[in-house]
Amino acid sequence: TKKTKNTKEQNVQKKNYRQEKKRVAKELFSALKDPSVVIMSNWLKIRGTLKSWTKLWCILKPGILLIYKTPGSDHWVGTILLNACKLIERPSKKDGFCFKLYHPLDKSIWAMKGPKGESVGSITQPLPSNYLIFRAASESDGRCWMDALELALSCSSLSKMTAKSGRDGDLSSSSESSHILQLLQSSALTDQDLLQLNDSMLENHMENDADSDKSEREAHEDSDNAANENGGRLMEESDMDQSDDVCLQATAFVEEAHEEIGEVGEASQVETVSEENKGLIWTLLKQLRPGMDLSKVVLPTFILEPRSFLDKLSDYYYHADLLSQAVMEESPYCRMKQVLRWYLSGFYKKPKGLKKPYNPILGEMFRCCWLHPQTDSCTFYIAEQVSHHPPVSAFYISNRKDGFCISGSILAKSKFYGNSLSAILDGKARLLFLTRDEEYIITMPYAHCKGILYGTMTLELGGKITIECEKTQCYTELEFKLKPFLGSSCNVNQISGKIRIGEDVLATVDGHWDSKVHLTEKRTGQQEVLWNPGPDIRRQRLKRQVVQVDQQEVFESERLWQHVTRAIMDKDQMRATQEKFVLEEAQRQEARERAERPWNPRLFTFNSDTYEWHYRYPDTKPWDPERCLLQFEKDGIIQTEEKSQHQRRSFSYSQNWAAQQKVSHAGFLVFCKGGFM
Repeated sequence: TKKTKNTKEQNVQKKNYRQEKKRVAKELFSALKDPSVVIMSNWLKIRGTLKSWTKLWCILKPGILLIYKTPGSDHWVGTILLNACKLIERPSKKDGFCFKLYHPLDKSIWAMKGPKGESVGSITQPLPSNYLIFRAASESDGRCWMDALELALSCSSLSKMTAKSGRDGDLSSSSESSHILQLLQSSALTDQDLLQLNDSMLENHMENDADSDKSEREAHEDSDNAANENGGRLMEESDMDQSDDVCLQATAFVEEAHEEIGEVGEASQVETVSEENKGLIWTLLKQLRPGMDLSKVVLPTFILEPRSFLDKLSDYYYHADLLSQAVMEESPYCRMKQVLRWYLSGFYKKPKGLKKPYNPILGEMFRCCWLHPQTDSCTFYIAEQVSHHPPVSAFYISNRKDGFCISGSILAKSKFYGNSLSAILDGKARLLFLTRDEEYIITMPYAHCKGILYGTMTLELGGKITIECEKTQCYTELEFKLKPFLGSSCNVNQISGKIRIGEDVLATVDGHWDSKVHLTEKRTGQQEVLWNPGPDIRRQRLKRQVVQVDQQEVFESERLWQHVTRAIMDKDQMRATQEKFVLEEAQRQEARERAERPWNPRLFTFNSDTYEWHYRYPDTKPWDPERCLLQFEKDGIIQTEEKSQHQRRSFSYSQNWAAQQKVSHAGFLVFCKGGFM
């Protein structure tokens, strides 16, 4: 009959369709495996994170774009997974033709490993994680690349067709389509991997074809059921929107794994330089003149502490709970004593030997935080390098619940004096007690290194600092003393000073900044230990929470300097110097291309009236426990979530912080108003 004939024709069409899909799948996976299958290869310029261009060899294959430093396969830089990418033309005023590959959800487009299983790419300037901008030599070349990429993208769509649609459009969350992605990210493709991947995709095709044979009635029933299920789910989400458990996203922090703290006394501040390194120092010194500023001098890597200066500035907040206590003190004098106690707490953590942190790259950012178990609050720290010449680092610290915030900027200057040099931290910090509207202006000592040409190389702190509160007229003056030429070990790291209100001296201070400091009341002569970072105090250090490297932005300190740090930790000076040169050269190239255009920092603005840098998103309103729920940070912005109208319970850091690793995704932590979710 006619109906039977039509059914046979449909079955033949379906059979041919399945066979064609099998053929296409085999061709794709054969192409992924076969090195001879190349759609296109040529030189392209790629724009780095620092806005400078690097010429790299690009090989386009179905589904992937391989990037090398040279036409050979020995210097792999990275692999782009095209199944996650979109392609657009990018207008440009310069010669050539620009186009952009990007992830529509701002996720990484890079494979974790190379075609031979490489885990670390060749050294090049930093490249963005979620997009790449390419420049071809001419418009005709660029159009060819666009056409070729369209073809490669269509090849990669084969795996997408077989995928069960992932939540929020994220292909990596679906089991079938992500299989090829997982293989490319985990290791080089093997015969077994390809066979397994090919079989799983073909099985999925067969299941889809079987599903397509359902009758209209079954399909209609399935559609109704799906609509009912979806409607129920939407209703639940709508109900959630009306409940207390409305969620927000925040940066996911994890407790720092390791922290190095130097020894008390002079032992950790001296260093014997090897003969090889002495030669490097002599070579460097030949280029210098007494009084010369060292900010533009490239220093050898063996004197570097493997972390950024932005990171080092956070050393002052491991005892931020002392500021929480200072806010609660009733008298201005007691508050000043507690502020001084906190100030001294930032010095005893010191690297072993004479080490200098990395000079931050322009635009570099560092963020972290500390939990306060006693007050169930959190202190957030944000720093950014806002200027390179001169080198200026701006920072902002906030704990609204405990009632304080700190802002400021530091201009780091170094001076060479022949057998010694000084690192001067020119700038000030402003500590504000929110509930009292009191501001304390704080300055910093300088670091002095002597014994460069002869004698033992030694690092000390020197100079006079002040802590001033104009509102209460309470002031602290403190002098960091350098060791006298004929001094003994007891003269190392000495400090002395006084606390006064107006012109009246209330107390004197003396001791050693890395050990015990005494305070003597002027009126009564009574003496007390103001500060002593012994074992008990060190155990009370707050635990610093940091962002994992793989979840950091490209310009965050640890990620930006990771290759230099790894080389220093491996004691490979040559590699460390090479990695450091790559970053510095990229920064110089960016400066050349930017020319006279001013740099606009992301998180801080410059006040031309006061010549100070200010955080763009400050919130200095006193904490209202009836309205405020929690403070959090996202994308460098410290902000406060307020309670809903029908809030049932308050948020607790101490009860919920450990749960963050269970709920974090792609570098964000999900908070809920009724707790974590």
